[in-house]
Amino acid sequence: MARDLHPLSSRVLQVALPNLCALCGNLSHNALCDGCDDAYWNEPRLRCTVCAVPLAASRWAARAHYRCADCVTAPPPFDASFALADYRAPLDTLAVGLKFRARLRLARDFAQRLARLAQDSWREPREWPDVIAPVPLAQRRLVERGYNQAWQIAKPLARALGVRSDATLIARTLDTAPQSRLDLDARRRNVGRAFRLAHPVRGLHIGIVDDVMTSGATLEALAHTLKAAGARRVTNFVALRTPKN
Repeated sequence: MARDLHPLSSRVLQVALPNLCALCGNLSHNALCDGCDDAYWNEPRLRCTVCAVPLAASRWAARAHYRCADCVTAPPPFDASFALADYRAPLDTLAVGLKFRARLRLARDFAQRLARLAQDSWREPREWPDVIAPVPLAQRRLVERGYNQAWQIAKPLARALGVRSDATLIARTLDTAPQSRLDLDARRRNVGRAFRLAHPVRGLHIGIVDDVMTSGATLEALAHTLKAAGARRVTNFVALRTPKN
């Protein structure tokens, strides 16, 4: 009987007892305390609806579907992107903590925020993805790390939106070099043929989840693969977005 009660008791304690704020270290019932939440998450950034790059307020048009100049002149293969904030200090430490220090509570926080952002933008559930999948890790990296940080975000995001999630929809077939070490053209070459699909996607709206979007090369390669297989629409969900230079 004790063994049956233990998991429930553990979850109750996680809710009832405060943890430390991931940014300032103060006690908090959430991943971030109220002070850090107000200071860093609630930035009124205008973003391109396609690639989520931050836009200057003076360039904002009074339309819901505004695009940056790059997405107008050379549209990427994905259709939309949601991002919570810029990849900058101190929020960049959250991505590092999730990716390399197994602070998985941050993944649930990212997912909840992304779900609210999507729900605010998509008024009708029919606009939501049919399935949500993570950017896959190479098998070697998955074994070394023990988890895929994108999947840790994707699972609770799909639950919050009431849609299906699939960790196996996309497989990484090449163990590519880390993207952070490469320039944009090299990034695109690096991941251009790195993915394959495990299940049919024809006619589906696919949501792709990652922790950070930098150049967008990985998400472009995934969208190319999905669109070539007949996906109707591809939407990216990322916690943090690196501004373009």
